[in-house]
Order: sequence, then C-alpha cells, then structure tokens
Amino acid sequence: MEKVYTRMGDGSLVELSEGDLRRDLEEGTGDAAERGEIPALSKDELAYLFDIYSIPYRFVSVEMGNEVILSYDAATLKIRRVGVLTHRVQSLQIYEKLLGADTVEFDHVDYSFKPVKPIISYEQADVEQALLMTTIPVFYGAMPNLGSYTQPDGPCINPMELLPQGKIAEARVAQEEMIEHAVKDMVYVASAMYESGVDGINFDTTGAAGDADFLATLRAVEILKKKYPQMGIEVGMAGEFVLGMHGELTYDGVRLAGLYPHKQVELAMKAGATIFGPAVNTKTDKSCPWNVARAVTFAKACGENSPIPVHANMGMGVGGTPVIDQPPVDAVSRASKAMVEIARLDGL
Repeated sequence: MEKVYTRMGDGSLVELSEGDLRRDLEEGTGDAAERGEIPALSKDELAYLFDIYSIPYRFVSVEMGNEVILSYDAATLKIRRVGVLTHRVQSLQIYEKLLGADTVEFDHVDYSFKPVKPIISYEQADVEQALLMTTIPVFYGAMPNLGSYTQPDGPCINPMELLPQGKIAEARVAQEEMIEHAVKDMVYVASAMYESGVDGINFDTTGAAGDADFLATLRAVEILKKKYPQMGIEVGMAGEFVLGMHGELTYDGVRLAGLYPHKQVELAMKAGATIFGPAVNTKTDKSCPWNVARAVTFAKACGENSPIPVHANMGMGVGGTPVIDQPPVDAVSRASKAMVEIARLDGL
C-alpha cells in the first residue's frame, strides 16, 4: 500500500498507510457527529477527503469556480508577528495589494474592546487613514475578552478565584456584572469605529471566557444592529462549543452552555450578525486528516443551518489546522479545500 505524508495536530510530519488514513477520516467525522448530534460525512464525502490527502503535492487548491471570500482577523498584528515591522495602515496595504485579500481588519495590539476605549480618538484617526489608502472592505476587530474585567485590572471579582472556593452563586454574580461592563465597552468602541467609516465590526474569539462572554457579544450585536441597521457584523467563535462557566445564562430562551456551531449560528443570526465564524478545535495527538474530517463535519452542519454567510476559522489550532503559530501550507491548503468543497461554506 502507498504511504501518505501528512501532519499531526501539533504540526509534526507523519506517514500514514491508506488504511490508517481512511480510519482517521471515519473516526474524525464520527467524533463530531456523536458530540454535536449531527450527520457524519457521507461515503462520497469521505472518499473526496481521502483524495485530498492522497494528492502528493505540497499545496492544493479548490477547482476553478469554487473560490470563496476570505476575511481576516488581527490583520495588522500578523504582519508584525512574522517580523515585518510595518505601520498598521501599511499592513493592510500588504494584505490588499500584495496578498490579494478580499477584506482586511484594522485592530489594536491589545486586541480587546476594553483597552481600546480610552484611546478611541487615536484609533479613529488611524482607521480614517487606512480607509483612504485601501479599496476593499475594512473591518475593525477585537475580542470581547471578559477576563479583562476582573480585578486587579478590572472592576469585578474574578469568578475563577471564587469557583474553587465553592462560591458558585458569587461567581455567577461576578460574571453577570462583567457582562454589563463588556456590553457597554463593545457598543461604545464599535459605534465609534463605524461612525469613522469602517465597513463592519468583527467580534473575534467570542466565547473565550464561556457562556457569559458569548452572551455579552450577542447583546452588543443586538444593540448595534438596532442602532446601525446596515452595519456588517462578523462573530467569530473561540471554540467548537460554549463553555458553561456560568451555566444558567440564556439568550432568546436558549441555554448557551454546551452549544455547538450549528446552534451557535442561530443565535448569532437572531442577534443581528451578518457573518458567522465557527471554530473547531484541533487535537494535537490526532492527525490532520482526523481533525479536518471532524472540523468539516461541524462546519457543514453549521452552514446547512445558517441563512447568513459562514466563514470557518482556519489556522493556528482551529479548523483542522495544526496548533502552531505559523501553520504549514500543506496542512492549511488541504483543510481549506475540504471546507470549501465539502462543507460548502461561503468563506474562510
């Protein structure tokens, strides 16, 4: 039997037999189907995934006509992360004019709404400059980051310190207080950026602090959409299911804890989001084919259940890509091709 060269979830190279590859694909989709209570990939879809990983080329792509829109998070930060010390406006120009990006995102190095609030006037000036220098849509992005509202830097008691003490009720109250602060800051910053001319707002890594984080974002989106009906809003998730750090929070009568992408998107849409970004976590001790089969299963169910565009989060440990800062192109291109041609998503 021929050997297939691929990677593990930590990025290391691995050699699989055809039988091992088929087994990993079947087990990956089966894991997602069981956890999310959604359909597994069909035999034809698994066969297509097998073909994607059997291609010997280092880089693969979608067929002509299957291209999708690409949206980016933290665009101004990632250029600097690889050692290219450019101004944020120049970073967006690189994305647009050299990399051929469809959209770009302006953001601050802290990448959270709370620290942007006191420097909003400086952000507005730079955003206006960026808009003058680019043609494609410009989003402003940041994380809800409820953790930034805990003491000593924030006003609220840290619920993660209360929970180990068995103070469940007190921890829930603290999270509810954090929600109120976060909603005000997100609405304030997003409003200022939108009035400065950005084409949309990206709530990135939503739910990182659990169900309270997700609820704060949904409430902020709802307020912003009523205030600015034409605003484009992307909600990108932090993980494949919502952690129940509070456990009793609901939105529109739906309990948030434990929701998987195909249910998350329903609430994001109700709140007013115009793009949804599901994030499926990569397991480092499993192969990339296993992880991609799993991620595509979740994303396919999400897309089929969504009337708004779905842009799966791809890279640095989500979407079936390895958990490393600069994921190798052989892994990313195969995961992306699978997301587009099997999950039939609207973008990445």
